Amino acid sequence: MPILNVLLSGPAHPQTTREVAALLSDLTARLLHKKPELTSIAVRYVDPEHWVVGGRTLAEQGCSSVYVEIKVTDETNTRAEKADYIRAVFDGLSALMPNLHHESYIHVHDVRAGAYGYGGLTQEYRAQHG
Repeated sequence: MPILNVLLSGPAHPQTTREVAALLSDLTARLLHKKPELTSIAVRYVDPEHWVVGGRTLAEQGCSSVYVEIKVTDETNTRAEKADYIRAVFDGLSALMPNLHHESYIHVHDVRAGAYGYGGLTQEYRAQHG
């Protein structure tokens, strides 16, 4: 039941959205053991003229960048799983995005089960009531 918020530099392109979503869905299922049918991914685009890294726009640097944040229920993944996920997401997006800036970020949020849910029910409730 994770949700991913993704920022990509560059113009919006449906094919890129599909490729990024497929990559993230696959990695989230394989490395974090999350159900693809409960995974939501929102992709947004930012013009490289409006994304600044180190005081210079990505357009000036001739780079692309990404920011990926994923929310998962706390204590459902190990540190090693999260580290492997962050590495794999960066590597996978590097293959899809031209000249990906090393200052691209992936953030795994561990969210308390009582403060997170979907369909009107918290994850804590789901765990207690099967």
